[in-house]
Amino acid sequence: MGDAAASDDVGVEHRLRSAWQGRISGCQLGKAVELLSMREGRAALTAYLARAEALPIRDYIPLVLGTSVAHDFPECCRGHINRCEPDDDINYSVLALLMLEDHGAGLSTSDVARAWLRHLPGGIVFTAEREALVTLLAKSSYGFTLGGEPGFDLGECSDNRFNDWIGAQIRADVYGWVAPGRPELAADLARRDAELSHRGEGVFGAMAVAAIGAAIPMVDGGLDAAVEVALDVIPARSECATAMRLGAELARTGAGPDEIHRRYDHLSPVHTVNNLALVVWGLLAGEHDYSTAVGDTVAGGWDTDCNAATVGGLWGLTGREIPQHWTEPWDGRVAVSLAGVGELALDELVSRTVAVARAITGEGRQP
Repeated sequence: MGDAAASDDVGVEHRLRSAWQGRISGCQLGKAVELLSMREGRAALTAYLARAEALPIRDYIPLVLGTSVAHDFPECCRGHINRCEPDDDINYSVLALLMLEDHGAGLSTSDVARAWLRHLPGGIVFTAEREALVTLLAKSSYGFTLGGEPGFDLGECSDNRFNDWIGAQIRADVYGWVAPGRPELAADLARRDAELSHRGEGVFGAMAVAAIGAAIPMVDGGLDAAVEVALDVIPARSECATAMRLGAELARTGAGPDEIHRRYDHLSPVHTVNNLALVVWGLLAGEHDYSTAVGDTVAGGWDTDCNAATVGGLWGLTGREIPQHWTEPWDGRVAVSLAGVGELALDELVSRTVAVARAITGEGRQP
C-alpha cells in the first residue's frame, strides 16, 4: 500500500508540474501578441507572425522592432524572457490555489469575494471582474472582509454587461487540477468562483474547462473523451456546449479554425463562447504535441494568452513532458501581481497544489 501510494504521489506531482509549466508557457507565448490580436484582429496577427518568420508557431514569438508587439510585451518574446511575467491568467490560478488552501472543497462564493477584496488590486482586473470588484468595494462592510456575512446579495456583482465574457473561464483551471477523476466537483468549484462575476455562458465555460481538467486523468479515450465528459456537466443546449462540439468536430476532421471565426466573429474577442471553441479545437488538434497545441491556438487569434494558457495547462495534465525550450527561458520564476504575493517558484506552486489535490481527493487523510 505504501509503495502504491508513493508511486501515485509521484504521478500526481508529475501531472501538476506539467500543468503549471504548460499553463505558464502558453500564457507567456500568447501574451506577446495578445493586444495585437484583440485590437487589430487575426489578419494583423498573421501578418506579424509571417513577418517574424514564426509560422507555424512552435517556439516563443520573435520580437520585430518598430511594431506594437515590441511596444506592448517585448519581455515575452523569444530571447527576452527571464521569468513568467505577471498576467491575470496566472494571477487567478495562484489565487484559486490560495483559496483552496484556506477552504478546500468547501469553498463558497463568499470566500471568493473575500479573497478578491484581500488580494486583487483594481489595476489588474478587467471587464466582469472589475465590475464585480467595484460592486464589492462599494457594498462590503469591514466585518465582511474579516469573515462576516456579505450583508448584501452577491448576485449584484454579476449583474454586469461583461458577465458572459472569458474572465471566469480563465479562473477555472486549478479546480480541475486538484479534483482528478471528479469532474462534477471540479465544475461545481468553478461555478462557485464564476458566479461572483459571471452568469449563463460565462459560468458554463468555466465549468467546462474545470471538468475537462478533472476528466483527463480518468479517461482512456484521450483528450476527446475528456471533452465529452465535460459536455455532460453543462446544459446540452447551451452556446458553450455547441461551441465545444464545433471545436471538437473540426479537430477530428483535421480542419483549421476558420469555421470557428466564421461563426463567432460577431462576438467580442474576449467572449467565452468563441474562445472556448478555439480552446477545444487547439487542445484536440494538438493532442500529441504540446508545441502544436499552444502554437496553433495562438495563431487562431482572439484572446491568445488566455486560450494558450488553458490549452497548455490541460495538455500538461496528460503527464507528458513540456519541451524544455518552453520552460527554460522563464527558469521556474513565476511573478504575480496579487497583493502580498510577489514572485513564486514553480517548485513551491507544484508542492502546494499537490497538497491541495491530496486533501480534496482524500489522499491526505489518516486512517
